[in-house]
Amino acid sequence: MKILQYPDKRLRKKAKPIKKISEKIKKIIDNMFKTMIHNEGIGLAATQININLQIIVIGKINNICNSFALINPKIMKKSGSSSIEEGCLSIPKRKIFVPRYEKIKVKGLNLKGQKAIFTAKSLLSICIQHEIDHLKGKLIIDYL
Repeated sequence: MKILQYPDKRLRKKAKPIKKISEKIKKIIDNMFKTMIHNEGIGLAATQININLQIIVIGKINNICNSFALINPKIMKKSGSSSIEEGCLSIPKRKIFVPRYEKIKVKGLNLKGQKAIFTAKSLLSICIQHEIDHLKGKLIIDYL
């Protein structure tokens, strides 16, 4: 799938929640994983591939987590502060320090439509926050 590049206005669209996890949604998620891996990313939001739905995928991050998809993700709690130089597949060759929360509690749905609630910290927390920003039409350059 083609990743939208800044300044494409479609990156600013707010994603819509998913009501039912159909085979079409599962196929989109499968293609998102393939696209993320092909482009050497660690996360991807559906809005980055011009699909206006609340889906994020996160790749395997060292010993922190295995790959997973999260549908209709929401941050329930946040604490601490962190900042790393973040890159973005939609803004290649640009890295920006972005203020993030060190630890977050997240809820959403997994591929089976079951509720998923978990705590993420450090790089995983940052990655999830970055992808949720995309679902809201927000980019790392907005933090400049």
